[in-house]
Amino acid sequence: MVDNRYATALVIGSVLSLLASVYLSVAVGTQHWYQYRSPPPSNDANNGSDLQKLREDFMGEDVMEVQYSEALFRINGSLGLWWRCILMSKPDYKVVSECKAFTLAQQFEVKSKHPNNSSSEEDFLRTALWRCRFVFPLVSLGLVFLAALVGVCACLCRSLTPTLFVGLLHLLAGLCSLATVCCFLAGVDLLHQVLEWPEGVASSLGWSLYLALVSFPLQMMAAALFIWAARSHRKNYTRITAYRVA
Repeated sequence: MVDNRYATALVIGSVLSLLASVYLSVAVGTQHWYQYRSPPPSNDANNGSDLQKLREDFMGEDVMEVQYSEALFRINGSLGLWWRCILMSKPDYKVVSECKAFTLAQQFEVKSKHPNNSSSEEDFLRTALWRCRFVFPLVSLGLVFLAALVGVCACLCRSLTPTLFVGLLHLLAGLCSLATVCCFLAGVDLLHQVLEWPEGVASSLGWSLYLALVSFPLQMMAAALFIWAARSHRKNYTRITAYRVA
């Protein structure tokens, strides 16, 4: 039999884990991690052709980092883990969001210390951050899925002992979620240091990043509840067994 306190802790922990997984999944699949607000474009014909050229390069498959970054700066871009988007004005004055997914090769590409120079040496820190911010959320979701499988096995076996392992998996998943946000922000900050910003461009954090950030404390609270339930139940079971033997 499982005490009501432990059962309540397991239910609350499961709900928190589910919410954290949903938040992180939505964050990974959306592109509003970082947003740029560009000044209104001038009516100069050359400026219009430049923006059109940026848009065409932005939607290309093998576009370089410096090219799509300039488009993000100048055309109200938004950046995510898997997506990059710009806001384009149509002839009928409608504003349409045009998005392009990062290819797998772009997710693991080598970053240069000077993106404007194709022969520049590799920036190991930016390369590691760029790759980690793609891998860590997948690892986090994988750990939560593994924890769910272990939890189902624990229910079938009618034992709280595996719950300690479930709590540790959620702890690692929470750390991966936090590492995702940290790697993304550090990588964006380093990119801004090596690229020249157009005048008048403003930037801000997007709601997708906040969703990923919220998933971290939810996973940590779920981990704490699972670990507490497992350890407390084990202590009580040991005491009851010792009392019966005595």
